[in-house]
Amino acid sequence: MKKANRVNSVYRRTWAALLAAASLCLAAQPSAAQAPVDPVLDARDALRRRDAGRLALAKASATSQQHPLAQWVDYWELQNRLQQADAEELNAFFARWPDTYVADRLRNDWLLELGRRNDWATFSTQLPRFRMQDDKQVDCYAVLARRDGGGDDLRAAARKAWMAQREADQGCSLMALTLYQAGVLTHADIWRKARLATEAGRRNPGRQAVVVVGTDAAQRYDELYENPARYLARRAGSANRTDAELTTLALVRLAASDPEAAAAQLEGWTERLPQELSAWAWAAIGRQAGIRLSPRATEFYQRASQGAREADWSDDMLAWKARAALRAGRWQQVSQAINAMPETQQADSAWVYWKARALQALARDSQDGEKLRAEAHTLLDSIAGWHDFYGKLAAEDLGRPLMLPARPAALTDEERDVARRNPGLQRALQLFSLGLRGEAVREWNWTLSFGGPGGARMNDRQLLAAAQIACDREIWDRCINTSDRTEAEFHIEQRFPMPFRREVVARAREIGLDPAYVYGLIRQESRFVMDVRSHVGASGLMQLMPATARWTARRIGINYTPDMITDRNTNIALGTSYLKLVLDDVGGSQAMGAAAYNAGPGRPRRWREGAVLETPIWIESIPFSETRDYVKKVLSNATYYGALISGRMPSLKARLGPTVGPRDPNAPPPQTDLP
Repeated sequence: MKKANRVNSVYRRTWAALLAAASLCLAAQPSAAQAPVDPVLDARDALRRRDAGRLALAKASATSQQHPLAQWVDYWELQNRLQQADAEELNAFFARWPDTYVADRLRNDWLLELGRRNDWATFSTQLPRFRMQDDKQVDCYAVLARRDGGGDDLRAAARKAWMAQREADQGCSLMALTLYQAGVLTHADIWRKARLATEAGRRNPGRQAVVVVGTDAAQRYDELYENPARYLARRAGSANRTDAELTTLALVRLAASDPEAAAAQLEGWTERLPQELSAWAWAAIGRQAGIRLSPRATEFYQRASQGAREADWSDDMLAWKARAALRAGRWQQVSQAINAMPETQQADSAWVYWKARALQALARDSQDGEKLRAEAHTLLDSIAGWHDFYGKLAAEDLGRPLMLPARPAALTDEERDVARRNPGLQRALQLFSLGLRGEAVREWNWTLSFGGPGGARMNDRQLLAAAQIACDREIWDRCINTSDRTEAEFHIEQRFPMPFRREVVARAREIGLDPAYVYGLIRQESRFVMDVRSHVGASGLMQLMPATARWTARRIGINYTPDMITDRNTNIALGTSYLKLVLDDVGGSQAMGAAAYNAGPGRPRRWREGAVLETPIWIESIPFSETRDYVKKVLSNATYYGALISGRMPSLKARLGPTVGPRDPNAPPPQTDLP
């Protein structure tokens, strides 16, 4: 501790000297040709380069200038040397910047550091002050911090934290190993986590679970993950629980690449494995077959259900059991799968809707038909007022026309003024103006959650006022996402803005596209942020990949260069042209067109093969979760944009069309050169 105090004393003297030096520098008048660099931008660049000296100078400069974003520079400077910091220095930071995003984020970082130090006393004093509570590793450390208490509550908390962890990390690994050795976490807990991770294709957390059992088991896990077929041929066994669990993981892993081969292997293992492991393996095979839209998926799930507790399966296994049954028209299986889901999963509007549809189908041949139809009506009615895809379908199924919610009362001058004076929103706007979008979004979102009176979540009126600030500044993603948070109030122009209306509507109509459909897609693609770039390299309002932009430009005769992809009008011209081409390729189906725009045209061509399906069933069984969600949102968005453009709320079902099935053999052949 004495050494730490000496280090901090030296740091404080150095800091005072830097502050004085910065003050002297600022006293001099810079020439017009040498305008000073904003200390926030200088600090952000120094942080990226891990340049502690520049960070300290930037902090001194920001402090002496009383820069409105000085707290961010202070945060970056201390975060950069957090491993050398002590509690006194952290507490001083929290006192300087109380009730701010950077204080809460640094407390998150500090809790992780305290966990790594095993400083549970300090950790326990800081944890209740951590407001976001959004870090899974902190959750695991929190369980360790109170492990001396023991009891059922500790086991429940440990199991919850362990199962929630999706990526391997130091804190959850330490918690699992410590509490497994103490008998708090059981053998079953460790292996369940390994099965969940392996089923989801997450190797690192899967291995992290298995290594708790032992290094030999972890080595065998590496072998089965790399080559499950070879492991099953050479090393699989069922003589003890570890052997049986690893054999099950090998079967699950094989199913990820070849469900049919895994099913053939499992035929020989079913009687040798414990019943719950055999059932899990069959369910994993059913899930993978469902993702591949194989008609055998329901057969594999039927094998899994024999004597199994479906409630123990993963959420995704149960979801794919329901989807496979939907495609096969097996409504009893649909109902069984949904009934086995946890309550939180059952409450999702998708499963409320499909349970209602299953009850309606089962009522046709049941002596309790009236009771089942009444229950189905109650379920549909419970979501018919929701603003999402299934809420609209439920309303139309009940024979109700889609209606726009009542317009909220206009914001008062006082409400607008309170929002404009909110310190967190002011800092976010300043960060946006500096081009620090990531930091700005985090500051903005934290303020929505904790920037209301007394540090509470903003209420609907405050959210509308904050959203309007973003709309007025044309920060469209914050405009939309902020207004989307309201519960009782629905401001359609905020949630569904129409930037560049003249250009988009004119271009869409020129090439024969529904402008509402185009707007629904742009809202989902980019939230109207023109310079946004996705993790895969898509750019601009309509999120075009470079190769797609080049190909489309050639097709429509634009003299294109790569720097044009983020030009607003060029991006709209290329994006709408490509959308029209893929829409024509799928016979005008807006559901398939949106899927093709998101996942590439080749995949929906494969997904449409097989039985002719109701369009909502086809959408719900799209194998990619991102694309499934995307299609629902694009089509739901388009109904609202249709109302804004035409003045009346159009039907979602009419937009969907009745069915999706194999291509009409008399239709023109697909455009095989579509990228």
